[in-house]
Amino acid sequence: MEFCKQFNARTQASAGKVLPVVITYYADKSFDFIVKTSPAAVQLLEAAKIKGGSGEPNRKKVASVTWEQIQAIAQDKMPDLNCFTLASAMRMVAGTARSMGITVKGEFPENI
Repeated sequence: MEFCKQFNARTQASAGKVLPVVITYYADKSFDFIVKTSPAAVQLLEAAKIKGGSGEPNRKKVASVTWEQIQAIAQDKMPDLNCFTLASAMRMVAGTARSMGITVKGEFPENI
């Protein structure tokens, strides 16, 4: 019950979104938890305004996003990713998009 109260208090701003949580439970029945950002796949679905990815991402493309949208998602996900630069985070998010059957319009921006 206490977890639900604390979780709801911390996530009021992002109601209705998918949020991963890491819970640490201790022997004295206390706990800590860390709320992470939404998965990149969920954010890509919202950016592309589609319900789901492609069943055959290499053959059937379902939507497209811009590099600006990729950059916004990468900036949001930066604390949870294991990369040091925004450019590498953008490439990771673009790879997730590609594996979902979402194409990225344009060329990779060089001035990042």
